[in-house]
Order: sequence, then structure tokens, then C-alpha cells
Amino acid sequence: MPRPIANLLLLLAGAIWGMGFVAQSTAMENIGPFLFIGLRFLVAALVLAPFAWAESRRAARPVSPQHMRGFLLIGLVLFSAMALQQVGLTVTTVTNSGFLTGLYVVFVPFIALLALGQKPHPVIWPAVLMTFAGISMLAGGSLSALNHGDVLTIGCAALYAVQVILVGRYVEPSQRPLTLSFVQFALAAVLGLVIGIAREPFVIDQIIAALPEILFAGVMATGLAFTLQVIGQRYTTAPQAAIFLSTESLFAALFGALFLGEQIPAVGYAGGLLIFLAILLAEIGPMRWQRTPTGSANP
Repeated sequence: MPRPIANLLLLLAGAIWGMGFVAQSTAMENIGPFLFIGLRFLVAALVLAPFAWAESRRAARPVSPQHMRGFLLIGLVLFSAMALQQVGLTVTTVTNSGFLTGLYVVFVPFIALLALGQKPHPVIWPAVLMTFAGISMLAGGSLSALNHGDVLTIGCAALYAVQVILVGRYVEPSQRPLTLSFVQFALAAVLGLVIGIAREPFVIDQIIAALPEILFAGVMATGLAFTLQVIGQRYTTAPQAAIFLSTESLFAALFGALFLGEQIPAVGYAGGLLIFLAILLAEIGPMRWQRTPTGSANP
């Protein structure tokens, strides 16, 4: 798959996640955060199961134990990140949650460099800074005070950065993107349901009331968007993927304003433009950088 197509898939995943913030927020008017996590990932796992099974039938060999351990680790990290984000949304706004979750675009290259020794392309660093500045402008320039939900969401961003890096590390060697997605969804579903049933009210009428949000989050924001992430990351780097996925903060603010009446400050529109320019830099910069030396050496 060409890298521009892969990056377009990652951009689409970011848009779907942005809409997912609204569903995550409104669902908790009826059910608790862990029960919502368990149900959304259960739906996602059931939707993806036949595709993962078909992928397994086409594969030349079974998933290796090493790769399966990696898939389970990704699922554990994903659940932990989602739990912090979902609980944080009980306190903070959709716009703030989108902003703070977008901090993973800053965390990814540093974690990849420090933990794995992976040096990103030089143009990624200004693109990361532009993205972070754009997200900050989208939130009005600064957050006057971090509440408990904001702090939890910052922790979520750090874990999402780890999840992005781990997906990049395991998806290409295993050649099993759908299996990876199914395993992480299934594990997150089990953990969410166990904790949710143990700690939160389990009322059928309330679950039915939250069903539209559960289905959207399960089918679209989880099953489709996370699978687009896994497929797209096979053909691009983790730092570039983080920049494209971070557009979820832009879409979260837009959908929060549209459906929940949250306000986008005037400077936020400039922030959205800055995020778009960062995407262009991340997409065009590496290709342009590689062509110039080749062209000068072979006129």
C-alpha cells in the first residue's frame, strides 16, 4: 500500500475517534465508564472476529507465541489508556479530552527514541511541534487549571503513545493486523466487563438507553478506526502515524461544538490550520527530502 493511502486511513481513523468522544461522553449519562468500555470492545471483537478468522485461514503459519504475547500486551495497554480516558470524561469536557489525548503525538517520538533507539525523520520534529501548538490553540491557548479528569487524560495520552509504538513493532513482523486488532479488542472487553460488572450498576434498561453510543463506539470508533490504525501503520512510521491520528483532537472539538454545544475559541480555527499544515509536512517532507539528493547525484 502506498504511504499516502496509509496516511489517509490514519486520518480517517482520527476523524472517527473525534466523533467517538461525543459518544463516550453521552453514554455515561446511562452507564458507568468500565461497563461502557467492556461493551464497546465486545461489539468490536464480535464484528472483527470473522475477518480475523479468515485472515488466520489464509496465513501460512499460526501466530507465534512471541507475537501473541505482543498482541496481549497491546490489548492491556489499550484497555488501560481507554480506562483513564473514559473515567476522565466524567469530569473534563470533550474538547479538553481531545486536546489532552492528542498529547500522545509529542510522546511517541520521544518514547520511540528513548526505548527503541528509533530516530524519526528530521521533518517529524517540527511537524510534532506544529501539531502540539495547533492542539493547544484549539483549546484556547492554554488550560487554566488541570482537574482530576485532565490529569487522567494526560496519563491516557502517554499510554496511547506506547500503544502506537507497540502496534508499529508487532503488526509488520506478524503480518496479522486483523488478528492483532481482535486480540486487543477481546482482552479489553473482558477486562472492562469484569471490572464494570463488579463495580458499577448493571441495569438492562440503562444499557439499552446507551445502545446507540455503544454500537457507534464498538463498530466505528473501535472496530473500524483501530483496525484502520493497525493497517495504516504497516506502511508508515509510528511518529508519522501519531501526527495523522492526532487529528482526532480537531474532530473532537468540532463534533463537541456541533452536538454538545461546546465552544471553539477563535484561535482554535488557526490551530486547526496548523494541524493540517503539520500533516502536509509529515506527508510531503520525507518524500521531498529523499528526492533532492538523488536528483542532484543523477541529473
